[in-house]
Amino acid sequence: MRKTKLKGIRSMKNIRNFCIIAHIDHGKSTLADRLLSFTGTTTARQEQAQLLDSMDLERERGITIKSHAIQMDYIYEGEKYVLNLIDTPGHVDFSYEVSRSIAACEGALLIVDAAQSIQAQTISNLYLALENDLEIIPVLNKVDLPGANPEEVTDDIVDLLGCDPDEVIHASGKTGFGVENILKAIIEKVPAPTGSVEEPLQALIFDSVYNSYRGVETYFRVLNGEIKKGQRVKFMATEKEYIADEVGTLKLNQVPKPSIKAGDVGYLITGVKAASEIKVGDTITDAVNPTQNIIDGFEDVKPMVFAGIYPVDTEDYEELRNSMEKLQLNDASLVFIPESSAALGFGFRCGFLGMLHLEIIQERLEREFDMTVITTVPNVSYHAFTNKNPDEILLVNNPSDLPEPSKLNRVEEPFIKATIITKSDFVGPVMSLCIEKRGQIVNQNYLTPERVELSFEMPLAEIVFDFYDRLKTVSKGYASFDYHPTGLKASKLVKVDILLNGQSVDALSALIHADNAYNIGKKMCEKLRQLIPRQQFDIPIQAAIGAKIISRETIKALRKDVTAKCYGGDISRKRKLLEKQKKGKKRMRQVGNVEIPQEAFMAVLKLND
Repeated sequence: MRKTKLKGIRSMKNIRNFCIIAHIDHGKSTLADRLLSFTGTTTARQEQAQLLDSMDLERERGITIKSHAIQMDYIYEGEKYVLNLIDTPGHVDFSYEVSRSIAACEGALLIVDAAQSIQAQTISNLYLALENDLEIIPVLNKVDLPGANPEEVTDDIVDLLGCDPDEVIHASGKTGFGVENILKAIIEKVPAPTGSVEEPLQALIFDSVYNSYRGVETYFRVLNGEIKKGQRVKFMATEKEYIADEVGTLKLNQVPKPSIKAGDVGYLITGVKAASEIKVGDTITDAVNPTQNIIDGFEDVKPMVFAGIYPVDTEDYEELRNSMEKLQLNDASLVFIPESSAALGFGFRCGFLGMLHLEIIQERLEREFDMTVITTVPNVSYHAFTNKNPDEILLVNNPSDLPEPSKLNRVEEPFIKATIITKSDFVGPVMSLCIEKRGQIVNQNYLTPERVELSFEMPLAEIVFDFYDRLKTVSKGYASFDYHPTGLKASKLVKVDILLNGQSVDALSALIHADNAYNIGKKMCEKLRQLIPRQQFDIPIQAAIGAKIISRETIKALRKDVTAKCYGGDISRKRKLLEKQKKGKKRMRQVGNVEIPQEAFMAVLKLND
């Protein structure tokens, strides 16, 4: 009996690889906890909320930032099955993590909140899964909530997927209701992996983490062949060869195994210390008998938002570089290149998937690596064309890269198609916000009498700053948002420079549409006047487009009352003292330095507060 059981585990027909896709806050981490406890993967002692969310940051915010893989064993109708679950993030900024997880699976649990119904990110991730031919299992979560509408939301899911209402599994992550039905559906509906153990090794890297004691830990899915302990393996993108020091499966803790065969998910430790040598989406193969087929990996990550990250102390530059490399290993969607700023010294120009991604990276640098950093004003990537070569594209990631106005032919900026799903009561305020952000409505579709899907075409630069927060405000939290790039269009953009005490601060420069430049320049000057501390001399704050000053504010000097001792006598005595003070202030202003606090760099984000 024991032999047949072991044979059942090893055969690929008893392996199921699946991921969980859902909009942020629809309860997928809680449901993953119930699956782990129901299959006996975790003991009562190990159980805690959001078990797969290993970062403190994920627990505090209640969101999943990293995808997490874990293996469960489950006996169904007398046979033992191995279920590999990859939990995925739900926020639009982490869609790259979702694409990697989907590529390593055959099935997906589509989780929809019974109180909130289908949201924009749910639809986005669903299309991603369908493109990869995944079997979709619809799950209606949180059916026990007082505000749940199971019948109505089931109809929405049926309209979206074209499935039968009976196929939608009702469940509750909190109580554990419906978990058995979910596991049954995974085993019966998700196809077993295809592949052959006899073929040369072909494995797909879908994640990696850095361990300070053991080097880089690589997470992979074997498509063909097998990977054994002590085997010489080759990474095809970098063409580097290593010895597999340890291979194993991912339970709650790592479990070393002699080998991992086709269809299964596992981890590999090779002792690699350099973070840059492991590429997510790369193919692992045997160094002696390599495969000829490189796996079509993932889409190349396209950063949406660019910002400069600088150490507070210039001496920490190398330490910051090491920290960024280790972070990049754990988060493949982060890209960075070295740059220098006249105001801030040496640092990095970083590309992020969105504002939440930027915030998370900054917080992780501070928590995990004790790096206190200064972040400059975020912006997007533009294409500039000069009069000299109208066809040559100049990539502008930083406002200081923009050619002078006299040499500039045109600037093209990236546009996106934004999909917003909201209640019909909030259509007016949402439209007003999008039109204010230079958006044009493309489509308006009523999903139900209460729920509307709005499609807009708008510049990416307009959603970088405060768009998401303001959308939540005008819709009272009932709007969900998703976007994808559509290409570049020519726009009338100008570079607004901020001058402090007559000196241009390159870190505060911004590329802004000409119609909004005066308004934003004025607001930035007013904001900086509140944030920059007073000095011993007057500090003029100016916003300029080229040589033209469009706005000015002055931070008044801290003054000692030099006339306090003159309590009578001729006025000329007071004048003499005031003139002497005036000369001193003038001299001080010529040599004085203005210290800019960190809040000033992010002030532009909160101009509407």
